[in-house]
Amino acid sequence: MRIADAVRPRLARVAAATGPWFTRGRRPGSPQAPRVARPGTGWYTATAATAGLALAAGVATAAGPWDSSGQRTAERHRAVALEASRGTDHEGSRARAGTPPRGPGAAPPAPSVLTGLGGTATAARSAPAGKALAAVLDPLLKDPALGRRSAAVVDAATGRRLYGADSGTALTPASTTKIATAVAALSALGPDHRLTTRTVYEPDTEEVVLVGGGDPTLTARKSAKGSASLRDLAARTAAALAKRGVRKVTLSYDTTLYKGGTTHPIGVNPNIAEVTPLMADEARADDSSSGPAPRVADPAADAARRFGDLLKEHGITATPPGPSKSTTRATTLATVSSPPLSALVERMLTNSDNDLAEALARHTAVATGKPADFAGAGAAVTARLKQLRLPVKGVVIKDGSGLDRAGRLTADLLTALLVTAGDPAHPELRPVLTGLPVAGFTGTLSGRYADGAAGVVRAKTGTLTGVNTLAGTVVDRDGRLLAFAFLANDTTGPDAAQAALDKAASALAACGCRV
Repeated sequence: MRIADAVRPRLARVAAATGPWFTRGRRPGSPQAPRVARPGTGWYTATAATAGLALAAGVATAAGPWDSSGQRTAERHRAVALEASRGTDHEGSRARAGTPPRGPGAAPPAPSVLTGLGGTATAARSAPAGKALAAVLDPLLKDPALGRRSAAVVDAATGRRLYGADSGTALTPASTTKIATAVAALSALGPDHRLTTRTVYEPDTEEVVLVGGGDPTLTARKSAKGSASLRDLAARTAAALAKRGVRKVTLSYDTTLYKGGTTHPIGVNPNIAEVTPLMADEARADDSSSGPAPRVADPAADAARRFGDLLKEHGITATPPGPSKSTTRATTLATVSSPPLSALVERMLTNSDNDLAEALARHTAVATGKPADFAGAGAAVTARLKQLRLPVKGVVIKDGSGLDRAGRLTADLLTALLVTAGDPAHPELRPVLTGLPVAGFTGTLSGRYADGAAGVVRAKTGTLTGVNTLAGTVVDRDGRLLAFAFLANDTTGPDAAQAALDKAASALAACGCRV
């Protein structure tokens, strides 16, 4: 009976949410099923275990592996309370941040994220022994397919390095650079920060300026799916203009948030658009939302043109747009804001989103007073890591995405980033862990580990020609959470190198390694 009472309200919510699925057949004219008596307590009791299990699986899937006890939500709320003062836009105006600041509040109780699956901090067995780990990993990481390699395994609960193989050697990290970008951005801006796109009105020239806020997830598609919508911005702008009695405007766009060139050092490439603070749908020229895609040549001009077309749909005639800069005399007409930075970081890591990575690196530069160009963004990320007292010797950060082959990271730094992200003293960094792709299930690991440690390994991948990397967390056979980083340069081929790294991660998951 107690189980039934606990599950009954959850069943009601599930039924309400899935009602349309069950009633698809009830179209006008279709036969209706006869009404039946409401099931009694016995029916609920009989189905409670099955329904409760299904509900738990659904909640775990939606919230991620770190929320089995509400922890992910609790720690995000705590991070918001601690970091509320950072939730501002690039101009430092709290009113334009997209999210009103919240005062400090007590954090909901949550167990430590560093416990093993299904265990407690005291129940998990001791960390693996270094010699036993070496006996397992050395033969796998000496695979000729890996070329030059650097590796480290660290106990996430204590930060103690359990295994190292040239772990201080700086190698090309490819997309594992995004872990450093994520930590730096969350540290500088806070998890509740939002990227705001706005329109302003210049009274002297009757000019409407679309001001880019550095949000590559701004969308012009009909279904925004939680992202900031260019369509909403156009509707709100048109309404504000109508109140002023304005029906014709000169349309301009402002991209002065960023500095320097817009083309990534790798050149024009389907993996990344021109780096500009104003774009719609990551400047994709197709309907894709992730991965390589053809890009429009001038993302800012394209977004402004589309915005002008949307204004016309609301009765506002606008000139063809041109570049400009908003002045201090301008008044804000409308704003739209991105999801919180915590969600953007998760998206960046799960999908290995290069456009979002470069945007977050530049926002880190803006927030810390560095120039918002490639050099300034790299310097800003490095500075934030130093401030967190992370090992940056030999580290060279050239961009936010890891597409620049001149970048260098060490296995020691990558594991330190992951351990710091799980430190209870840094709840604002938790999205770094929750955003890691899950082996066999999500993001860039969805097609890997079919015969290995699916669901147990969570890791960021990195792939360039001759470069294969993997860094993340794994719960070993005895329930201990470990952070690991494997970097390989001069690899013989992507398939063989990827398979070798996956074997090493799977072996780590299967290893008790305490003798």
